[in-house]
Amino acid sequence: MLTRNCLLLFLWIVVDAGSVSSLHPPSPPLGRSRTGREHARSLVGPMRNGAAGFQRVKRGWVWNQFFVLEEYMGSDPQYVGKLHTDLDKGDSAVKYTLSGEGAGSIFTIDQTTGDIHALRSLDREEKPYYTLRAQAVDINTNRPLEPESEFVIKVQDINDNEPKFLEGPYTASVPEMSPVGTYVTQVTATDADDPTYGNSARVVYSILHGQPYFSVDPKTGVIKTALPNMDREVKEQYQVLIQAKDMGGQLGGLAGTTTVNITLSDVNDNPPRFSKSFFHLRVPESSAVGSAVGRIKAHDLDIGRNAEVEYTIVPGDGGAMFDITTNEHNQEGIIILKRPLDYESKKAYTFKVDASNAHLDPRFQNFGAFKDTATVKINVLDVDEPPVFNKPAYVMDVYEDTPAGTIIGAVTAQDLDASSSPVRYSIDWKSDLDSYFDIDPVEGTISTNELLDRESIAQHNISVVATKLNSPVLTSRVAVTVHVLDINEFPPELASPYETFVCENAKMGQVIQTFSAKDQDLSTSGQQFSFKSPKEDMKNNKNFTIRDFGNNTAGIVTKRSGFRRRLQEIYFLPVMIEDNGYPPKSSTGTLTIRVCGCESDGSLLTCSAEAIFLPVGLSTGALIAILLCIIILLVIVVLYVGLRRQKKKETLMSSKEDIRDNVIHYDDEGGGEEDTHAFDMGTLRNPKVVKENLFRRDVKPEMKRDPRPAASQDSADIRDFINQRLKEHDVDNSAPPYDSLATYAYEGDGSVAESLSSIESLAVDLEEDYDYLNDWGPRFKTLAGIFGEQSETQSDSTTTENTH
Repeated sequence: MLTRNCLLLFLWIVVDAGSVSSLHPPSPPLGRSRTGREHARSLVGPMRNGAAGFQRVKRGWVWNQFFVLEEYMGSDPQYVGKLHTDLDKGDSAVKYTLSGEGAGSIFTIDQTTGDIHALRSLDREEKPYYTLRAQAVDINTNRPLEPESEFVIKVQDINDNEPKFLEGPYTASVPEMSPVGTYVTQVTATDADDPTYGNSARVVYSILHGQPYFSVDPKTGVIKTALPNMDREVKEQYQVLIQAKDMGGQLGGLAGTTTVNITLSDVNDNPPRFSKSFFHLRVPESSAVGSAVGRIKAHDLDIGRNAEVEYTIVPGDGGAMFDITTNEHNQEGIIILKRPLDYESKKAYTFKVDASNAHLDPRFQNFGAFKDTATVKINVLDVDEPPVFNKPAYVMDVYEDTPAGTIIGAVTAQDLDASSSPVRYSIDWKSDLDSYFDIDPVEGTISTNELLDRESIAQHNISVVATKLNSPVLTSRVAVTVHVLDINEFPPELASPYETFVCENAKMGQVIQTFSAKDQDLSTSGQQFSFKSPKEDMKNNKNFTIRDFGNNTAGIVTKRSGFRRRLQEIYFLPVMIEDNGYPPKSSTGTLTIRVCGCESDGSLLTCSAEAIFLPVGLSTGALIAILLCIIILLVIVVLYVGLRRQKKKETLMSSKEDIRDNVIHYDDEGGGEEDTHAFDMGTLRNPKVVKENLFRRDVKPEMKRDPRPAASQDSADIRDFINQRLKEHDVDNSAPPYDSLATYAYEGDGSVAESLSSIESLAVDLEEDYDYLNDWGPRFKTLAGIFGEQSETQSDSTTTENTH
């Protein structure tokens, strides 16, 4: 590098010396060179006096920009350039001075010759140029000979910086199986050298390591794939070494490198595959429904979402017994039992399972079906199970008072296992604490231990235990319900002592009464009664007969018409009632029938006293309750009538006392309670109560009225008084609306708010004081303030008028 720099410096000095020697004599003044408007040039002179020819124009030394080579390594100071002015005649009378950036420390000038040298090596990347000022002064007087000039010393670049990857190392990703030329990433190298000078900063990219998988664009640094069908499952990580070289990649250029780590991202290009085509599982028959009975797995070379597997059971031999789900964590297929297993019924199940991708990529469907199939065989293992009863529960019936030792039923259980062990039976003592029953341990027959009483215990709930002989630990239980049946001990009887009546005008075949029966043995829901007339009565009785309706009720039916109360008032009809108990019981009851007079529609008219009150066999208590209700209703009616009469009387009295000859309900007046006296017409006939200077309070008048004279007691005066008031109201513009009440009488006294009438109200109440409104509460304070201000204003205006 030192040799190269020296060679460049030598060439520059030679060129510079040739330029100086050819252009320096004579030199233009320093001031002209400073302006930069006159440069060294040769011009072809114009024709003078008609003769053609060339004339050389005097050229000046151009020093407004100098160059200095960076990284100078010579032992002597580096020559930069020379300053010269036309005033310098070479007699050492001119002195050159230098100031500005680096003057004295980096750059120095020969005061006599004007030669500028660089004292040390410069770095363009540190500072690309320096701005300095020069001046020529008289060496004796230091008087400036020319104005101060400014020039630039530019550091000329050399290729001393290699390209650098400031963002490296790089990390990139590209999908596997990508076509050639797929973009991967872009790398960028920067060179600190001057890009405008030579090729020092012109960078070219190349791959040192990573071929033939990837390529890089020499100019842009874009990295692309160079091989097709790169498989992530074969190789996932690639490390590519990229070089950036300046000088356009030519020999002698500086270079920098960076590493790019490229990862092939996964795509769904692989189907799931079972590790084997046949899976053999064993499941105990005692496995619970919903439990996992086995696991199988299909492996997918892809990763993440592309490796998700869906399992399905192909419909077939054993598909209905099992289901399969996918474990999200390890993608295993979990086989779940859907129905109970029974080794004795079926010992093995065989079915097929498909494993397929959950998320297919359409680009790779032409590779084939993205699924795999395997066969699963599940063997059911025999488990020593407890005996099984042939019924889920047993129900037995036994009559009460059955002798002890009587067999009432049997239970049966068997061992379904292959061993078929004998079964022994027993009764759980907790379910039969009083030992009412016994069971044969071998046959399973249940018998009574003592007499049973339905009235004490109508139902017994016992538990029978079945135990395998060769495995006493394995037991099963069954519930046995024993119903104690009632023995028919009591005969049936009429439900109540029926007493009915028959109309004298009753027709033949008419049902006059319906009746039923009861039995003390069992409830009526489990009984069946039959009704009929005794045999001897059926032949002799020509009046009535019994008809059985078949629903535990029967009716009394007339066998003839034309009954006469005067001939026979009461008939007695026997009825025989029989139940369906074991053994059957029967009894005979008597029905009482009275003959009564009835309307044509069958309603009762007259009968004996007992028949009237007891037409349908009412009891004494029912009659007493009816009478009490009637008495209470009568008392309530009497009290209600008395209260109404008293209230009516009080209303009439108060109304009579409140009679007035005036209108009292008129909303326009308002005011307090005592204003109801305001309309008393008697006040018109009492002129003494007339007050002077009364003002209307409903309307504030604008005009004053003259005080009205008091009316006399004479009727003519009163007439004149009323007529005068009427005229005043007719012509008064400030009077109330036409639908308001205007009274022409005195208001009366006693009201706190005084009169609200318009009678004898003056035009203006100048002395009205509204302070009392403040006492009416906060809602009236604003109103009091408004009227108070108006009163003060009116008072002030009145005072002013009086003054004038």
